[in-house]
Amino acid sequence: MINFEEEIEKFQPSLEIEQAEDVIYNNDMTDISDILKELLKEKDNTHYDERS
Repeated sequence: MINFEEEIEKFQPSLEIEQAEDVIYNNDMTDISDILKELLKEKDNTHYDERS
């Protein structure tokens, strides 16, 4: 039978996973909210330019 407590004590996370976490968390990626903000900003500027 598997001794889960013993297995948990032996567990060591993979370095590759830790490295991937660092890259993911520290990467400043554009998400959908950034894209929508930019589109709305462009729309407001275009709308303002048309009124001038």
